[in-house]
Amino acid sequence: MNIKASIRNEVKESLQQLTSETHKTWSDEIANTLFETNWWQESTVIALTISRGKEVSTTSIIQKAWESGKTVVVPKCDPKDYSMKFYKITSFSQLETVYFGLKEPIVSKTVYYDARDIDLIVVPGVVFAKDGYRIGYGGGYYDRYLVHFHGKKIALAFSIQLQQEVPFEQHDIPVEAIVTNEGVIVCHD
Repeated sequence: MNIKASIRNEVKESLQQLTSETHKTWSDEIANTLFETNWWQESTVIALTISRGKEVSTTSIIQKAWESGKTVVVPKCDPKDYSMKFYKITSFSQLETVYFGLKEPIVSKTVYYDARDIDLIVVPGVVFAKDGYRIGYGGGYYDRYLVHFHGKKIALAFSIQLQQEVPFEQHDIPVEAIVTNEGVIVCHD
């Protein structure tokens, strides 16, 4: 097993140990901190994934975005070429469950958004370093997408997902900040 896979598995195990109460408390703290940031306040179109399992919950973040008049776009992945496209959702009923229990937009019920039209992208991952590099789920979807994305890139993570550093490759693209349950880490301006 390579070092990235080993670190990923170690952090996933730590996440599984979180109680439901801690998961909810930390997710709420992260959401409330996010809402106070300029990244959130200055963005009109926000790209998010639909959280699952012990990931930082995005449900209340999406609801708050809608209440604030923001546009929410979520990814539709294509496993044939590891690409993804973002589609606007206005209701959770516009989602379908695909492979691995992921919820993705139903393309026929949603509107496509080009990368140039997205202000802020919340990049998912399992492990994050303070320099903004991350270990994702291993598909490389976001690294491929971020090559063509020029808006703001941030991540949401529990403090137990942070490491001093993580191995990265030349094509990996770091996030500019990580919002955690203990505050905001600015990685790159």
